[in-house]
Amino acid sequence: MRVFTEEVRLPIVAVDQYGHYDPAVVPDDILVLEDGVAQQIRSVRHIPANVVLVLDTGGELSGLGGLSKKTSLTRDVATALINQLSANTWIATMQFNNKVELLQPWSQDRQAILKALKTKLSSGKRARFADAIVAAADQLKDRPEGSRHVVFITDGVETPGGKTDKLQALKRMAATRATVHIISYTEFVLQKDKKNNPPFETGQLPTNHDPISSNDPTMPPGQTRSPTYGVTFRFDPAMRRQRKAYEADVKKSEQALTALADETGGRIYLPTASAEMIAQAREAAGEIGSEYVVTYRPKRPLALARNGEYRRIEVASRRVGLTLRSRRGYVVPSQP
Repeated sequence: MRVFTEEVRLPIVAVDQYGHYDPAVVPDDILVLEDGVAQQIRSVRHIPANVVLVLDTGGELSGLGGLSKKTSLTRDVATALINQLSANTWIATMQFNNKVELLQPWSQDRQAILKALKTKLSSGKRARFADAIVAAADQLKDRPEGSRHVVFITDGVETPGGKTDKLQALKRMAATRATVHIISYTEFVLQKDKKNNPPFETGQLPTNHDPISSNDPTMPPGQTRSPTYGVTFRFDPAMRRQRKAYEADVKKSEQALTALADETGGRIYLPTASAEMIAQAREAAGEIGSEYVVTYRPKRPLALARNGEYRRIEVASRRVGLTLRSRRGYVVPSQP
């Protein structure tokens, strides 16, 4: 016999005034409002996290020059995050390119997880991001509620032609009630492209391309005029259109991913350099380690909820120096 439990498990990130994990949070420190009504907190616990790490290794061979992700950097970022997570964290690792692949099923064996990253990570031309979102959601369905996390390392751009609708995939992820963190490639690749592919170049023009300086009869034999300096403009209409399309896709995807992270109580990181990306991976691991699970029995019974009803959540700290963050709401699960 299955029993419908009248309990909400709410993940809450709790840090002190220095941004570090606060190990002494108690129920009286937290105010939870559900649809504007204060709730009576029953417990506050710190339990091992369950983290699905989803790595985007598609689109590296996209032909966009500087606009590309790097599988080697993705591996380094994932390694930094894994090494920063606590030893009792459960981790599953996935990659997506032309298809979605589970690299390492749920495990606490850090060495096995890192070996899978080292030996199984590969790149592809396509990026089946929507399929990866659905696959990550499926990985979470049997994990304890309140301790579910997903970390995406991606630019969020979907290669056209996939079978899964991206918007529906994002809704499915939100329904898992997991905390979603995104370490985004978007600003990194755009900044890299501006640096490596400016629209023009300045400098000395080759003298062999200047008929006056290379064949001047007024100058003694073996001598030419002073070197000529100028500006060379690049113009490749096809490449320009590709870049503009990619930039538009990136901005649209960044908005969707930011909304998903905000809704679930996670964060989106927008590094502009390799070192910053690795540092922010460690920061994301710290966020995961700073999370508590708060439980309460809602004053408006879950059994009275309409099918698919959404309840808005607000959290606030009752203790000076304690900062809290949580998801913005949840969809009441269907009764068995």
